Amino acid sequence: MESSMYNNLRKLITVIDELRDIGLQKYINLPRICVVGTQSSGKSSVLESIVGIDFLPRGEGIVTRRPIEFRLIHIKEDNSDLKHWAVFEDDKSKKYTDFNEVRETINKLTDELAGINKGIIDDPIILNIYSTSCPDLSLIDLPGITRVPLKNSDQTDDIERLTREMAIRYVKDPRTIILAVLPANADMSTSDALQIARKVDPKGLRTIGVITKIDLMDRGVDASKMLMNDEITLRLGYTGVVNRSTADIKKGKSITESLKSELIFFQNHPIYKKLPPTLYGTCAKIIPIPIPIHIHIYIYIYIYIYIYPTCPYMLLPS
Repeated sequence: MESSMYNNLRKLITVIDELRDIGLQKYINLPRICVVGTQSSGKSSVLESIVGIDFLPRGEGIVTRRPIEFRLIHIKEDNSDLKHWAVFEDDKSKKYTDFNEVRETINKLTDELAGINKGIIDDPIILNIYSTSCPDLSLIDLPGITRVPLKNSDQTDDIERLTREMAIRYVKDPRTIILAVLPANADMSTSDALQIARKVDPKGLRTIGVITKIDLMDRGVDASKMLMNDEITLRLGYTGVVNRSTADIKKGKSITESLKSELIFFQNHPIYKKLPPTLYGTCAKIIPIPIPIHIHIYIYIYIYIYIYPTCPYMLLPS
């Protein structure tokens, strides 16, 4: 039964991407998943863990300066040595098998439109990723909410308004699932991700909280109340994750190794090991297909397509 549901939902997501390709999103709301959070909250690391591939730009300050839409296509294992590749929507003639080259191309495409001086522009890059390790999903990464412009950059004084309005524009569609990313070592009550999610999804029907940097909290402090939904309540709750550090990345630590280390951290922590395992780990609530890639998002897309009171193919934007 699970295999049948997976195959049917995979076909559904393919149809959704095809409809988006021909511009039907101008007239019909199509489901997708959007990652929202402040600058340096760990959004990109969460995304890489979902995809299972190391390919996103890195650096200091604002790294994501254009929205990036990832269309993830899961492929079956075979005897081929080629396990994953990428194709940019604007140039489908080129297949990228080196994901360092994908990172460089994202940087190049960003600089072409947003400039080389840390400017931000609302013009998305669309990237199709085929992999044996990723789920079938459509994900959007956005520039982080930024309060103060960088010195000697092309960022304007209204950078906070621009990044906030960009985020709201992408997540206000009632068929967009929101991954609200917030660092554990910051005050939840001031979280931009939660504020934006509350504004566009007041009932919490499509918001999942992702708590990052749990391993960086001060000694004697933990995120158990956040994870247990005892501080700021989310209907769908939170999941805690531990991303790779800059030092880990420089040492060449892979995402697979990182996921193993993450599980060891939670299972050996004196507080977190006592919590339900569904409350922590990237594989607990964020990732869906075979093992243990999470079916939660699949089910949610399925509900919004088939069980939501109004058929999306009849729903025109107001």
